[in-house]
Amino acid sequence: MVANVTAAWITIGVLALATAAIKAAGPVALGGRPLPPRATAVVMLLAPAILAALVVTETFATGRSLAIDERAAGLVAAAAAIWLRASLPVVVIVAAVAAAAARAIA
Repeated sequence: MVANVTAAWITIGVLALATAAIKAAGPVALGGRPLPPRATAVVMLLAPAILAALVVTETFATGRSLAIDERAAGLVAAAAAIWLRASLPVVVIVAAVAAAAARAIA
């Protein structure tokens, strides 16, 4: 029996190979030398920037349009909980309750 390979699985495989190649290219290109300080500073900022972009995209985008809905209320509530130095489980619960409350009201 021949398994059907969908375009999604082909994309996942190609991305996995590309990720491995990119990860291997760094040590090969540097040849054991440390990364320059300026490049290290940029690398340190990449993860927070990508996470922020993902949060904003998932919160305010619906398809190809901008949407301000219950998810925004959850994000604001989570930001307030973080500002008050709540623990991560509390932040998640506060965000979920706020989003559910806004959805129940709307």
